[in-house]
Amino acid sequence: MAPKVAPSRPLHPDTRLVHAGTIRSEFGETSEALFLTQGHVYASAEECEARFKGEIPGYLYARFSNPTVAMFEQRMAALEGAETARATATGMAAVTAALMGQLKAGDHVVAAQALFGSCRWVIEELLPRFGVASTLVDGADLDQWRRAVRRETKTFFLESPANPTLSIIDVAAVAEIAHAAGATLVVDNVFATAIWQSPLTLGADCVVYSATKHIDGQGRCLGGVILGSNAFIETHVHNLLRQTGPAMSPFNAWVMLKGLETLSLRVERQTRSAGAVADALAPHAKIDRLIYPGRADHPQADIIKKQMRGGSSLIAFDVAGGKAGAFRFLNALELVRISNNLGDAKSLVTHPATTTHQRFAPEVRANMGVGEGLVRLSVGLEHPDDLIADLERALAQA
Repeated sequence: MAPKVAPSRPLHPDTRLVHAGTIRSEFGETSEALFLTQGHVYASAEECEARFKGEIPGYLYARFSNPTVAMFEQRMAALEGAETARATATGMAAVTAALMGQLKAGDHVVAAQALFGSCRWVIEELLPRFGVASTLVDGADLDQWRRAVRRETKTFFLESPANPTLSIIDVAAVAEIAHAAGATLVVDNVFATAIWQSPLTLGADCVVYSATKHIDGQGRCLGGVILGSNAFIETHVHNLLRQTGPAMSPFNAWVMLKGLETLSLRVERQTRSAGAVADALAPHAKIDRLIYPGRADHPQADIIKKQMRGGSSLIAFDVAGGKAGAFRFLNALELVRISNNLGDAKSLVTHPATTTHQRFAPEVRANMGVGEGLVRLSVGLEHPDDLIADLERALAQA
């Protein structure tokens, strides 16, 4: 069944999250169909040949094309304001493909030093195995980005807000530096989500997400997505994904489609609750420092006001007493659960120094802003008063 014609007026993001990219079969189903098939059949050998040559549209093989996955890609592109998107099996598959698809031996990458542990592993450990050098910089220092540029620099990479420190980088300014050097900019937008930040409009060439986080939002499935212009995706991403196979499964794509229908509701509620929790905890005697993008005391509050439409569902704070104090706090929680995931309907808390960033030496973690007392709180859909009571009771034991 062919989709209806395009709407007569631009649609709000909430509406696009429900309707964009929908493909209906001849049965006219309301919910998106789940196409669990590896391959497809063709009416003739000539049609098969034409599809493989790209001369006519159609699906070929689930490693690189599937109707359910295509609906998820199209809906994400509509939300992000991107020309196109490609789904991947995980968020790290999205990060890796977005970078490696642009690079070859002899190239150079500049990245912010405040990154998720696996992202830094890709930059520092994986890319050098293929002859790609890298330079890590303090993402907030624009002069460091400029000084890091070499003749062979091909791409910049950053997270903003960063995991787990919630530090903010001026995306537009870094994009300008990258483009002046003839390089591209890839932005991991997981902590802000597409609800609160649009890196492509700020000058980024590519945006990546772990769909495992807010997009699913209920702890069910892994997934990732890469978004950008048609030219960027076709040149750097499409063939790499097709030939190497980090594909999102149709079932996971279907779950993500269901998650997208409520994404704005969840993120808006979680952000309001996170703001209330941050305001309640900031003056607490057992907290040495609290970072939240929605507060005026955030070190980059001026940049947040310029490039973000809201805060985040994430809060970072240093518990007094270092690792021992943080562990006492974590172990005393009753409602908030210890986990390394985030963006879930359930509130989750993580101790990065012993989990997501445990492989780094203490001095490296210190440079990244990951101290022994730092905890990362992902605020869920519980009532904020219940969360505050649980957190304050646990802090009393820290």
